[in-house]
Amino acid sequence: MATSQTAAGGADAELLSADGVPRGRSGGVQSLDRAFALLEIMAEAGGEISLSQLAESSGLPLPTIHRIIRTLVASGYVRQLPSRRYALGPRLIGLGESASRMLGTWARPHLAQLVDELGETANLAMLDGDKVVYVAQVPSAHAMRMFTEVGRRVLPHSAGVGKALLAQLPDREALAMVRRTGMPAATERTITTPEEFAGELARIRERGYAIDDGEQEIGVRCLAVPVRGGPAMMAVSISGPESRMTWAFVERAAPIVQRVAMALACDLNNQS
Repeated sequence: MATSQTAAGGADAELLSADGVPRGRSGGVQSLDRAFALLEIMAEAGGEISLSQLAESSGLPLPTIHRIIRTLVASGYVRQLPSRRYALGPRLIGLGESASRMLGTWARPHLAQLVDELGETANLAMLDGDKVVYVAQVPSAHAMRMFTEVGRRVLPHSAGVGKALLAQLPDREALAMVRRTGMPAATERTITTPEEFAGELARIRERGYAIDDGEQEIGVRCLAVPVRGGPAMMAVSISGPESRMTWAFVERAAPIVQRVAMALACDLNNQS
């Protein structure tokens, strides 16, 4: 998250943003920039934060932060907790659901391409707190196929998409997440220790894709790829029965899924 520094002139002085926001922005546009920046900082902090932490992360003066936060609280985008800390508010849920639907709309042609080329069910997933949420899917045409309900949330350590997502994080953050979830065993193949999971993340980063080899459901294999360079942290996957998704199939499919993930990232960036 880019931070901002205040120029001379007090609480409402012009900011020079590290990400290139120019000086001379109108007051309304500048306030929007600041409000969105504060919401993003809150999200990165886990959805709850104090005013002093917001000031430290944003570089904005406390009076400016307090004024913006009051406006966001009044409109329902932020709520104040009994502890006097601030949390993301309920009105963001509707926005997030609408954005998720649009993301699914944009992603489906890319997922359909994977199904056409590889024949297996294709999924798009994102992190939602400490869990993974499936936001789009195009099913295989096979009679025996994998199906995951859009909106379903799963623990990341046993899912191919979860591994691909966590591999995009520093080890410290990824391992802290799986420690919080407890890493329960879904099958006898599930990785259940942070130490073993750290080794798995290293392998994923080296080869560029993640595998769920019957770790979430016996007899099911999943190949997942990070969507690098997109507007948010996402992963694309294909999944099917081990009888069809052999290791030879995985080796052939990996570059195809990587190519589609790159095209999806480019498409989403052009939409934003």
